[in-house]
Amino acid sequence: MPWDMNDYPASLKNFDPLLRKKTIDIANALLANGYKDDRAIPIAISQAKEWMENASDKEKKELKKESNPKKNDSHDTSSANPKLLDKPVEVFYEDDHWVVKTKDAKRPSDTYDKKTEAVSRAKEIADNKGTKVIIYKKDGTKEK
Repeated sequence: MPWDMNDYPASLKNFDPLLRKKTIDIANALLANGYKDDRAIPIAISQAKEWMENASDKEKKELKKESNPKKNDSHDTSSANPKLLDKPVEVFYEDDHWVVKTKDAKRPSDTYDKKTEAVSRAKEIADNKGTKVIIYKKDGTKEK
């Protein structure tokens, strides 16, 4: 069920209005891509909080000016793939970076210079999806 700024999950009740707005927008996009409510909400919360931490003041002002999310907003459904929800998150070394990518995904979620940062992010993603993390060594062999 899509949400708006007047009708949203109780877990968003005490959120700052801008964080709530971003969370609702992300959650509605996830719903449009076939995610179930109980999976869309925690993923959206995590992504919205990360966005708020990393967004510039300009980006936050732009979001504030945007119209509030509506239940009938259309979302691009071409990039998300609900089939990847149950897939593990992998961490591997490629092109001088540590890559975080859901198994069988076309693009990585993130890349890092340090393996510890990549593993931390992979664990966060896997926790949100309820899956596991598979970590590889620099030489491509799987860690135990």
